[in-house]
Amino acid sequence: MILRLYLAIAAIEIVAVAADWTAVQWMTKPLLGPLLILYMLTRGRRDLVTVALGFATAGDVALLVPGQVAFLIGMGFFLVAQLCFVAAFRPLRAKYAVPYGLLWVPANLLLWSRLGALAVPVLIYSLALTMMAAAAAGVSRRVAAGGLLFLVSDLLIGLGAAGLRPPAHGVLVMTTYAAALYLITTGWVRARSSST
Repeated sequence: MILRLYLAIAAIEIVAVAADWTAVQWMTKPLLGPLLILYMLTRGRRDLVTVALGFATAGDVALLVPGQVAFLIGMGFFLVAQLCFVAAFRPLRAKYAVPYGLLWVPANLLLWSRLGALAVPVLIYSLALTMMAAAAAGVSRRVAAGGLLFLVSDLLIGLGAAGLRPPAHGVLVMTTYAAALYLITTGWVRARSSST
């Protein structure tokens, strides 16, 4: 029931992004993380992934506010979320860290000169994000897919901040992000349940 509600709210949020319905986005986006937290709690999961979802929710709210200051605050919340994910998904295995690292370097080289004052914060955040995706790959296929989609979603945000917005940019960001949270959360619950 909770997951169905999550998918319904996510679908409404994606439509709201496509239609530029700001008021609807304010109503739906802040619900995504809490719904998944509720799902985690009903499955007996009170751990760092639950905490990460809380910080992601705070980041979601911050990013609804226009302007660079709100963007940096949101990035800060998501940085803590990524570090919580990394700690939960440890250990970070070299066979996953190396290929993700090889993706991180050219992505930052591409964006660096276009980001201005955001270049260093994005560099730091993207390192934590890349570590999260690499660590997620060692948990399960579902969590790995979620980590990869989270990386894609935030790479799209980085491209937007650099003035390189692809068509349907907002919809792509929201779709990959909502799917990432869903896959990470449900995959984590499955992985932890099977290991106990």
